[in-house]
Amino acid sequence: MSERSGKLDDRGLWARLAHVDDAALTELYRRHCDAVYNFAFRRTASWSSAEDVVQATFTAVWRRAREGAVDPLRAETARAVLLVMAGHECANVARSARRQRLLHGRIEADAGGAVAADHAATTAARVDDERQMSEVRRALTRIPAVQREAIELVVWSHCSLAEAADALGISEGTVKSRLHRARQSLMSVIEIEALKEDLS
Repeated sequence: MSERSGKLDDRGLWARLAHVDDAALTELYRRHCDAVYNFAFRRTASWSSAEDVVQATFTAVWRRAREGAVDPLRAETARAVLLVMAGHECANVARSARRQRLLHGRIEADAGGAVAADHAATTAARVDDERQMSEVRRALTRIPAVQREAIELVVWSHCSLAEAADALGISEGTVKSRLHRARQSLMSVIEIEALKEDLS
């Protein structure tokens, strides 16, 4: 990566990316891979899936650059745009994971259950994190997708209203309204779950 790439702001890097500059892609990855990784973990509740999403997201960015399909960046940072792209990749990774689980189940059944599970990456802390995140995801799946997306970008990923609005192609007022409704929806979900626990 050139020294010049490291000194450019995201808009400058994005413009160079549009000209298929791999140094610009490398610098964008360095700046935003952690944000994409954390976003993907919250969306998938799986550390390994989050790693796959990061790779898929930046691969998709590079593919767009090579195809001449990189739109100009209007916000000061590329973070929100990358997170929206990561959201699409989360769905792709989830479908792939489901297919792999089905395939593994068939292979295990054919082998009479003799295939040992791979526990190399499943430390106790990671499993606990994934379990907690799964509970949060279950609550979030009970609110509308547009509200969930606003929570993920603004609350979890610390994007500004302007960044989120630009990435989603909506007004800042709409983002703010979705956030407000999302908080109300989540409070209702939490209250219902608490009532169920009291009655059980």
